[in-house]
Amino acid sequence: MTPSLHLWLLPLLPLAGFAVNGTLGRRLPKFAVSLVALLFPAAAFAQVLWIVAYVHSGLMLPHVERFATPWIAVSGFHANFSFLLDQLTLIMLLVVTGVGFVIHLYSVGYMATEDGYWRFFSYLNLFLFFMLTLVLAANFLLLFVGWEGVGLASYLLIGFYYQKDSAANAGKKAFIVNRIGDFGFLLVIFLLIAHFGTLSFSTVFESVAAHPELQGGFLTTICLLLVLGATGKSAQIPLYVWLPDAMEGPTPVSALIHAATMVTAGVYMVARTHVLFDRSPLALGVVAIIGAATAFFAATVGIVQTDIKRVLAYSTISQLGYMFLACGVAAYSMAIFHLVTHAFFKALLFLAAGSVIHALGGEQDMRAMGGLRKKLPITFWTMTAAVFAISGFFPFAGFFSKDAILAATFQSAHGGKLLWAVGLITAGLTSFYMFRLWYLTFFGEARTPAQPTHQTAHGSHGVHESPWVMLLPLVILGVLSVAGGWIGWPQALGGHDWIAHFLDPVFGSSALRAASLADMRLERILAGVSALTALIGWFVADLMYRRRPLLADKAERAAQPLYKLLWNKYWVDEIYADLIVWPLLVFSRNELGRGVDQGVIDGAGTAWTAGARGASSWIRRMQSGNIRSYAGWLAMGAAAVLVVVLYLAHLY
Repeated sequence: MTPSLHLWLLPLLPLAGFAVNGTLGRRLPKFAVSLVALLFPAAAFAQVLWIVAYVHSGLMLPHVERFATPWIAVSGFHANFSFLLDQLTLIMLLVVTGVGFVIHLYSVGYMATEDGYWRFFSYLNLFLFFMLTLVLAANFLLLFVGWEGVGLASYLLIGFYYQKDSAANAGKKAFIVNRIGDFGFLLVIFLLIAHFGTLSFSTVFESVAAHPELQGGFLTTICLLLVLGATGKSAQIPLYVWLPDAMEGPTPVSALIHAATMVTAGVYMVARTHVLFDRSPLALGVVAIIGAATAFFAATVGIVQTDIKRVLAYSTISQLGYMFLACGVAAYSMAIFHLVTHAFFKALLFLAAGSVIHALGGEQDMRAMGGLRKKLPITFWTMTAAVFAISGFFPFAGFFSKDAILAATFQSAHGGKLLWAVGLITAGLTSFYMFRLWYLTFFGEARTPAQPTHQTAHGSHGVHESPWVMLLPLVILGVLSVAGGWIGWPQALGGHDWIAHFLDPVFGSSALRAASLADMRLERILAGVSALTALIGWFVADLMYRRRPLLADKAERAAQPLYKLLWNKYWVDEIYADLIVWPLLVFSRNELGRGVDQGVIDGAGTAWTAGARGASSWIRRMQSGNIRSYAGWLAMGAAAVLVVVLYLAHLY
């Protein structure tokens, strides 16, 4: 008999932390709030490690735990509150709880002087609860609960500084844009119930596998609606616009939600439903094109940004595009591999940026930085590891996952060479703008005031290194950014490609990987081209921002129209505002506000009031106080009753 792993405890632990700090945190000392906030995520991470040990000792996967009572049972439809543990879930659990705990630890130092300290950690724990629910769900309905929950937690955390209009507006923007994608997901749930009569992953996937005639058509509709949901949650074209503004939230929020976990939910969902996507070449093609286009688009915008967090925001959008590109060419294990390595180096980039911002008293403009290499040595070296990792330098983590995606794309039968070229150019742009950030922040002359007016967390003025509660997470993530990609060291370069083999029971043996193994030489050539592209990006950044710093200004003036286009982010926000937001506001204020609200709702209320007054004035006449009047009404009533009785007697 398969033992219970008590999977229900995993989401329940951070939920308990949310409940304690959410209800009692205002009255608890800061130390107690920190203890509660760290203890429950740490316990969840410890349980995941215990599960990993159990699996390593021989527990067969997949493993499903159902609760005793069905969650929903209506008119023949059943949905169980059940959790699924397989190889994909296990990897996601390690990322969510492991990286999540490290960021919680960092937040203790970063948020130390902020008002609403208890509120921040209660929201952070709430997010972990919903993210773990999403990852563990064994059916579409429970997945949707977690899906909506992380959206709620994201809204609360983006708008944490709710007294700032920009933060409040950013939270609302993220919430509304994600509702568009969520509508597509909701339609998928209705279609699955109508066609399969169930929302269970296993039942739906087994039904599809048992009917090979199901190709395209209905499944394509479902997949395209899932893509709509994924583009919202994972910030892809056309619903990416919320993520750059989400940087209004505290920096640890950007690291946890908008880099390492929540934004990867769309990638996870596409990978989880790969059985459906494999039957729809059109949907896969759409995913690949969206991924490649988003990766390139966001990278071009990132090369001109000056806010350090916005550079990383557009970088996140671009890297998520790589994951979508991998899914679109059916290289699902490689998408998950990049999801893992990206969680390491992008969380580190955000946390290191937060350390810089913390040291500079809140400054985020890279033009006001510089010369920080010796003043912030640990931050510098850990961020350096992340920069080399995301740029794709061997043997850092990002090299292996990004190279795997590009190699799989090159060998794809449908538009592979073109998509590979877009991905390769994007890799060069990524290297350029990340080293641009590196040079502007840490090299050259100091452009920062010597004495920031902002009081720091440990009570001192001036540029300084962060406390160890913030530096320790940087060191941990720095090690993972260097060595975390070795789990996918390809066989063509002498490795064992462990993560792809580990995920084979979920995705099946990859034909793409088999083809690459048959031609080791091609994979080595592609890896070399990828590494050379990253080196070129570094060379250009070094030339423009270290050796000849005036060259950047000359290039900006020489390509002013292009620079203006990129600086204004292709005016996408303005186009959305003019073509979608403004007409909706006008319609809602004029047609709905005046026509429906005032005309129908207020009019109906006015008519009802007038009718009630008219009826009451007529009925009031019956209460005249005159005995003869009462006798007359009594006679009329008796006559009416007699007529009704005689009529009924005539009928029956």
